[in-house]
Amino acid sequence: MKKPQTSRLERPRHAMPAFVRAALVRSKLMSAYRERPPYQQNDYVGWIIRAKLEPTRQRRLAQMLDELARGDRYMKMAYRPKRSAVKPIV
Repeated sequence: MKKPQTSRLERPRHAMPAFVRAALVRSKLMSAYRERPPYQQNDYVGWIIRAKLEPTRQRRLAQMLDELARGDRYMKMAYRPKRSAVKPIV
């Protein structure tokens, strides 16, 4: 029996709904969203759209926007973005 290769499992990819896009644009956080790794972008959208009730969707959207604005959280966990390859001029 062949053992499945777990490191190559693919997650379902979620299209960004218009209300999420509008909230990112309105809050000027689209660039912060795009700077996150693709898996985080996908996780945020999937998490928001899986909510069954509108108040839950709005609460999750607000959490995502807050975390993007802060820049140090991802799904309530500490997040440190990768350092840019560009070095500052001193």
